[in-house]
Amino acid sequence: MKKAVLFLFLGCFALAVNAQDKVAKIEFKTETIDYGKVERGSNGVRTFEFTNTGAIPLVITDVKSSCGCTIPKKPEEPIAPGETGIIEVKYDTNRAVGPFRKAITVTSNADTPTKVLKIKGELVEGAK
Repeated sequence: MKKAVLFLFLGCFALAVNAQDKVAKIEFKTETIDYGKVERGSNGVRTFEFTNTGAIPLVITDVKSSCGCTIPKKPEEPIAPGETGIIEVKYDTNRAVGPFRKAITVTSNADTPTKVLKIKGELVEGAK
């Protein structure tokens, strides 16, 4: 009986170790986008590019920004292992001039399920 329990325990342990190898992994090209000086009212769209370096499809379940002035858009389809994807971020450049820093929180099935991306820059008045 002891041998059967030991064998069962070792089998479950081996299965658990093997299952841990089968994860999605998300690697961003950059985790911060610096807009630099951007003219008020100009195009505020930028993209974060990432790759699934894991062994199973990556599913991004949610993308939220730290305020309503930044609108992120997540991929709707799973990203296969080895494939790349993008998260589009649109910052409202019709706001008051001055520096800005915002955070975008990405939730997924990756081995690190929550990732925080950042955008920063400075809104300036355009040429008159």
